[in-house]
Formats: sequence, structure tokens, C-alpha cells
Amino acid sequence: MVGWPQIPIDTEKGYSLCFGCGKDNPIGLKLDFKWDGKTARAEFTPTKFHQGWSGIVHGGIITCLLDEAMGYATRFAGMNCITASMQVRLRRPALIGEPLIITSSITENKRRLVETEASVSLKDGTPIAEATATHFVINPKPRKSNA
Repeated sequence: MVGWPQIPIDTEKGYSLCFGCGKDNPIGLKLDFKWDGKTARAEFTPTKFHQGWSGIVHGGIITCLLDEAMGYATRFAGMNCITASMQVRLRRPALIGEPLIITSSITENKRRLVETEASVSLKDGTPIAEATATHFVINPKPRKSNA
């Protein structure tokens, strides 16, 4: 079995240039997730710079919203992870200027692999897209001994 490549990931440095959430990234989405103990949630209103077809949000941007949300669910739960696999279902186009609600949560935690789910919807609850993902924990917390 081939293992993960040994690429160093510095989780101590800030992520101000992250495309999804970085406040210092001039072309980023600047998402600001909040956590209620179970669900990560953010709002995002796409602009003309986020379109594919005229007036319609690019599917890659929608996918990025979902990926970022699921990453935040793991982060809020105290884990540093990278996305290992992701499945997306686009249910309807999102229009430029339409406020979107992005939510995510952890569905299963297996120490080194974490399963998550996320959705993008309109403010009235109309579904735009859904995703599930598996995340690889890059710095698992040591298990407590029963001794």
C-alpha cells in the first residue's frame, strides 16, 4: 500500500492567505465560520468575480465553499486535517448576488480519518449543493492511556 507523501505542513503558521478564509488574500473568499459546538456556519454572497456562465456562480467556487466548511468543522473540533476525498452534488445553480448559507459538521471520527458533511443553501433553505468528505488528520492527539 502506498502511503501519503511526506510533505511538511506547518500548522503553527497563520492561514491569513488561505483562499477560503484568509483575511489577507486579496482574491480570496474571506469566509468567516462560526461554531455552535456541532455545526460550522458561514454566509457568503458571490459577486461577478465568482461566476462561470454569466450570472451563475462557478461550480468550483461552490465546491470550494463546501470544502472550506468541512475543513472548519474538523478545525473547530481541535484537529488539523487535509481533505483526502470529497463527493459533491450540485442541486441547482446559485445566482450572483444571492446570499448563501454554508454549514458543515463531523459525522464520524476514526482517529486518523474524519468524515464530514456540508451544504450550501439559500437563506430560505433552498438547497444549492451538498458534499461529504474524508479528512486525513495530520497531527492526531495522543490517545489517553487507561493505566
